[in-house]
Amino acid sequence: MGPGGAGSVSAERLAAELQMFGLDCEEAAYEKLMELCPLYRQTEDQLVAELVAFSSNTGRVYLTLENLHSFENEFLIKRIAKARHSAPKKDSGPPGVWDIVSIQELIDVEAKEETLLNSYATPSKGSQKRSVSTPETPQSKRNVSAARSPHLLFSPSSFSPSVTPSQKYSSRSSRGEVVASFGSTQGMSWSGKGGGGPLSVKVLDAARALTGNYKSMFQKFTDIREVLTCRIEELGCELKELHKIEAFSPISVPAQEPITLLGQIGCDSNGKLNSKSVILEGDREHSLGVQIPVDLSELKEYSLFPGQIVVMEGTNTTGKKFIATKLYEGAPLPFYQPTEEDGDLDQRMLLVACGPYTTSDSITYDPMMDLISVISRDQPDVCILLGPFLDAKHEQVENCQLTISFEEVFRHCLRTIIEGTRSSGTHLVFVPSLRDVNHRPVYPQPPFSGLELPKEDKERVHFVSDPCILSINGVILGLTSTDLLFHMGAEEISSSSSASDRFSRILKHVLTQRSFYPLYPPFEEMSIDYEHFYSYAQLPVTPDVLIAPSELRYFVKDVLGCVCMNPGRLTKGQVGGTFGRLYISRQLANGERKSPCTAAQVVKI
Repeated sequence: MGPGGAGSVSAERLAAELQMFGLDCEEAAYEKLMELCPLYRQTEDQLVAELVAFSSNTGRVYLTLENLHSFENEFLIKRIAKARHSAPKKDSGPPGVWDIVSIQELIDVEAKEETLLNSYATPSKGSQKRSVSTPETPQSKRNVSAARSPHLLFSPSSFSPSVTPSQKYSSRSSRGEVVASFGSTQGMSWSGKGGGGPLSVKVLDAARALTGNYKSMFQKFTDIREVLTCRIEELGCELKELHKIEAFSPISVPAQEPITLLGQIGCDSNGKLNSKSVILEGDREHSLGVQIPVDLSELKEYSLFPGQIVVMEGTNTTGKKFIATKLYEGAPLPFYQPTEEDGDLDQRMLLVACGPYTTSDSITYDPMMDLISVISRDQPDVCILLGPFLDAKHEQVENCQLTISFEEVFRHCLRTIIEGTRSSGTHLVFVPSLRDVNHRPVYPQPPFSGLELPKEDKERVHFVSDPCILSINGVILGLTSTDLLFHMGAEEISSSSSASDRFSRILKHVLTQRSFYPLYPPFEEMSIDYEHFYSYAQLPVTPDVLIAPSELRYFVKDVLGCVCMNPGRLTKGQVGGTFGRLYISRQLANGERKSPCTAAQVVKI
């Protein structure tokens, strides 16, 4: 088919041309392209060539039906009309025969090369011409040049058309400032051995850990109910033995004497839990899952949240309302007992950072490069990096403004970290996040997979799940990138005669409920597979250190003998954030347990 004749369009040739130039399009857009070829008398390669020019100017690599309308109205018609004006005049046929191109030529002549859209648009300030790009995807000359130069995409500071570094981040003045401390930190140099010496970094009970993808979104309500019921029964047995309770009573049977109930805290409506909306859902064995409203007026102190498994003592004279007088909360698990296989652990330095690793106004990864510089300088023995590495909530990700795929950006990000820390010898532990746009958004979340590591990095780079129990020579770390502090803090209610710290209360709930995520129903952004939740999101022991990053304020504190840290996020909007560092040390010895975390700090990047 020539430009001047008609003929059939080859779908195979059109697809091959699109693939050659790396252009992807949705099915509806592909059908539209099949129509545009004969309509504008273009061959497949000519039309794709115009598309390449269009995508270079606008940065739209993935073609949608809406993009093709813009391509046709603002680009294709004007380019073809201009080409016909510059071409030698030929006898185009008998007078009175018109096609869409010749009609557009007349319009362009009358409008003096201005399109109809420009005629009706309101001029912007300081300019009488409407920008070619849409407000959602503005394109500057610098952006276009970056899109035309694929080699620039793989430099440390250009993963997207917006290659301008964040001004607020680069102008920060509090670099390296210590904002929170724990233990004896005065005079410490904060330098590690770069992973040298006998150091074992592994997942605790690796044979039962989550190591790969699994089928999700197939769970039934009965399966969820079974998991919740099993948790109530298991923790109920522990509480019964701990508090020497003779027996639990059924919820719905009236009783004039004080009784003891086992159940799960819930809310009587879809709203937020408050002191007047608390209900107790009984266990299956004694109460058959029956619910009853709870009166908290007789309790002097309490801290409750939906999904919490509790034992309550009180009266139920009518069988329709339970007046609680005493509350038994959960009990923490024992700490891990190191074995001779774990060996001794002299003082080691850990560095902990949580994404995003870019500012909200740019994807230049400057904060990540600064963190790599800190690792190279301090040479920590283990560096724990929690996602998101490519944040699904980033504006440029949400608007699909990246010039390469999400997976390519992510792989380059990890490759930069691994290669940038190779000389230091630091062990790297990567923990995924539900906000990682390239990863499976299901909880528990499997480790990152499909990444080929060089031979020299296989021993020091570890990909783990979210959540995860990590052992460093017998020192146990609980790791999660899920913002459980924010999720539980939004639902927890409490009453206390003395001032209490909400962070400590929430972390105490996590340890005593023996779960990385005891909240039920979960936060609206959470997608939980409860069958795997029961297997992989429960605490097997009380960790020595719990890393729980959050949008809330950073801290380091001791809760029930466990050192809990919120290192904050490496970036907070357009400004720099914080990261954490710890010293751990343990010697095999008999006697009273001492916390292996000797010192910790939260530091501004």
